[in-house]
Amino acid sequence: MESILLYTSRFSSLTVMLIWVGGFILFLLLCFGIYYQLRSGRKLKHELIELEKVRQNNIEFEFILKAMKIAVWRYEPRTKTFVIESDYRDGSDNYVPGGDDMLNNFFSDISPAHVDRVSKSFNDICEGRSDFYHQEYQITNPISGNSFWEESYATIVERDMDGIPTKIVGTTQRIDERKTMEASLVAARNKAEESDRLKTAFLANMGHEIRTPLNAIVGFADLLPMVQSDEDRNQLIVEIQENNRKLLRVIDGLVSMSQIEAGAKSLLMGKVDLNQLLQDVADKYQPTANLPINVECPLPRLMIQTDRERLVEILDHLVQNAVKFTTEGEITLHYEVQGNQVRVSVKDTGKGVDKADQKRIFERFVKVDEFIPGTGLGLSVVASHVKNLGGTVGVESSLGAGSDFWFILPLA
Repeated sequence: MESILLYTSRFSSLTVMLIWVGGFILFLLLCFGIYYQLRSGRKLKHELIELEKVRQNNIEFEFILKAMKIAVWRYEPRTKTFVIESDYRDGSDNYVPGGDDMLNNFFSDISPAHVDRVSKSFNDICEGRSDFYHQEYQITNPISGNSFWEESYATIVERDMDGIPTKIVGTTQRIDERKTMEASLVAARNKAEESDRLKTAFLANMGHEIRTPLNAIVGFADLLPMVQSDEDRNQLIVEIQENNRKLLRVIDGLVSMSQIEAGAKSLLMGKVDLNQLLQDVADKYQPTANLPINVECPLPRLMIQTDRERLVEILDHLVQNAVKFTTEGEITLHYEVQGNQVRVSVKDTGKGVDKADQKRIFERFVKVDEFIPGTGLGLSVVASHVKNLGGTVGVESSLGAGSDFWFILPLA
């Protein structure tokens, strides 16, 4: 009996010990499970945060691409795979080459003036001779036929064990507006340089234009008291009067241009009899011209609404110009009505104007023939006055066949 009791007591103690050990193991398992769940939760939360960062970065990246209007592309030199991953370029005529050989198709559409330079630079980066690629080029869309400018950048992102590029990433952007602006700036710079050169020549020429008639006036005036013959005295007076007119024409041109520049001269519109005005201008210059000045008026009378003073100045400059460059033949003042406008022309049989010079002859300080006296302001004054009167001006001429300087004004 005692042995049975002793065995029973030992069994109970072992059972209790096993229960404690099992409970402790269960507690450890429970703690580990809780720890694992917490750790998994933190890891999942971290992964979600990282995914959110990636998504946010992608949104920012796409926003930047859209704002910059850029296309992102990838090229693998080994497989010759060219892929445009995203394209936010401005313009509906953007061209993406198709076919298996997209890259060669792309180069075939680049302007011949740029294709050699661009292809050489791209081959250099593909073969590892260069780490960076940057080119500007003009491309023609073979479908629409439109041409546009692009600028591309590229860099190497992966290489093999031998250092040969295996992956190239680049961007492309339309730069039509920038190229247009650059061309405008270059044209403006060239025009400014040409204007500066013409002004320098004008200032050098003005001294001669003013000094020549002034010297004649002063010289002949000094001779007048010493001349006894009435014939010689009258001849000196004629020369003084002629040089007075030359000097006044030079000064009038300068004053007119100054007023135009300052905008100080307002329009004084009124009714003008064009027939009578043309005749008055012809009569004014006929005594000093060595050839006939004709007036052809298709209507008995034509009244137009304009600024008389400016119209007279326009005709003065055109007739002076015709007299200056015409040595034989005739000069004709003519007009014709075209709807609600009138076209007035001053034709001559002089030396004519070369076609290359006809585009710039109405610009300031331009003199087609440097050997003929003049300031180079008369025709520019004509162009400014005609524009202010709401009209247009031009010339039809050829060398040796005379010129037809015309301007069109509204009748009212």
